Amino acid sequence: MGVEAEKAEQVAEWSDVTPDAARRLVTAAVEAFAERGYHATTTRDIAGRAGMSPAALYIHYKTKEELLFQISGVGHRLSLRILRDAANGDGTPAERLAEAVRSFVRWHAEHHTTARVVQYELDALSPEHYAEVVTLRRGTDAAVRSIIEDGVRSGGFDVPDVPGTTLAVLSLCIDVARWFNPDGRRTPGEVGAFYADLVLRMVRPGQL
Repeated sequence: MGVEAEKAEQVAEWSDVTPDAARRLVTAAVEAFAERGYHATTTRDIAGRAGMSPAALYIHYKTKEELLFQISGVGHRLSLRILRDAANGDGTPAERLAEAVRSFVRWHAEHHTTARVVQYELDALSPEHYAEVVTLRRGTDAAVRSIIEDGVRSGGFDVPDVPGTTLAVLSLCIDVARWFNPDGRRTPGEVGAFYADLVLRMVRPGQL
């Protein structure tokens, strides 16, 4: 995916943010936070990328942290929906776990710029906003854990430590946002399929 296509993807993922000026500020903040980090980014940087004055930013967002919370909230709610859809879907635990990993990894690869901000700038959130996001993250943990527990109960998975394995699976998926290169040899879908196979080898007896 080239630079222009990646920018188009970023605009599409924030299509629910209105009005247009607020959406432009969100996409500009994603780019700035991913490139420079939250603390090194100023509101002037964000407004400039959006083609707006710094004063115009405050019409839509009271603070830079509020922008980060908007980005983090959207990303975490989407993550939770992806994983719950897989957990509540049809199929065996192995099929549902593979779908969860494929979908979660693919999103982190396709939207790696946004995902880096969503997953790695949590410490910059205010205590109240951090608590809201942590609640969403607990939901993603619960969705994956429920699939693994189903597999253990059915005898299909051999997992002595379900919480630890759940953490390992989620960590593998999330880390894709840190290293994924759109010019690399694997597409987001191929990375998702590869990781799904790795995770199934982790949880099924005799697969390693």
